[in-house]
Amino acid sequence: MLIRIGTRRSRLARWQADWVATALREQGQDVELIPLSTEGDRENKAALSGIGSVGIFTREIQRALLENEVDLAVHSLKDLPTAQTEGIQLAAVPLRGPCEDVLITQDKIALSDLPLQSRVGTGSLRRKAQLLHLRNDLNVMPIRGNVETRIRKLKDGEYDAIVLARAGLVRLELTEFLHQIFSTSEMVPAVGQAALGLEIREADKALHACLQEINHPPTYQAVVAERTLLNTLQGGCLAPIGAWARATESNRLQLDAVVLNASGSQRLFYSAEKSLDDAISLGIETADHLLDQGAAALIHSVRDDEPD
Repeated sequence: MLIRIGTRRSRLARWQADWVATALREQGQDVELIPLSTEGDRENKAALSGIGSVGIFTREIQRALLENEVDLAVHSLKDLPTAQTEGIQLAAVPLRGPCEDVLITQDKIALSDLPLQSRVGTGSLRRKAQLLHLRNDLNVMPIRGNVETRIRKLKDGEYDAIVLARAGLVRLELTEFLHQIFSTSEMVPAVGQAALGLEIREADKALHACLQEINHPPTYQAVVAERTLLNTLQGGCLAPIGAWARATESNRLQLDAVVLNASGSQRLFYSAEKSLDDAISLGIETADHLLDQGAAALIHSVRDDEPD
């Protein structure tokens, strides 16, 4: 059968779709890539928090899936809203890439050595809050564009440093820019960071069975725990929330989660573990512990600060 893969047009998105296409072709499948434009790609100058729309990088691809224009949607899982779209299922999550965030600077210096009031570019409130928690003197500024565009803006002097995902740099073979890799305790990753989400129509049983060849069950369970936590917190994609779940050496699932206010002056953290089969309850219980600590107030304070 011909499998039509819907993907964004950026080089990183195409890399991800090509990776899936190669894996399917190795199974003997016939595959065609269908590049699509999303709202987030078109509105590439405004800050993400200013756009304020859930699913800006995924909605058009999901529409094409529902309207039978494509058969398989390949997403960066961190862009995929936690609320399930009717008629669509998350069929597979391949093995996750490196999930850390990376600081890139002009002179390859560490965050601690940046001068006072250095201009640091990021499009993520999660990264902004955690950066300010580490150094509250920084001038954290919004930045948009694909990976190469952001690196060019740094080289052109618009910023003194930028923060990007390690996985994107590795996948695009830009490892020379891995200047400082943050530990996951310094910078808790985004929900679903470095993971791919493969969506199909719910009724497509044959394709679901085919995708199990490239599904990685521990990664799938990890992102279920993270996404359940985010959904329970009702944080949405704009709140400064980080979560990182992974299988332990004892074959259990550990989840670290953080919630901050916009300035980074308040930080709530909780870590827990359960069996690999208890991903949903792990996400709910971890979120409940954070809510008991006052997470809802921090999340609402960020919403109150958003532009009208």
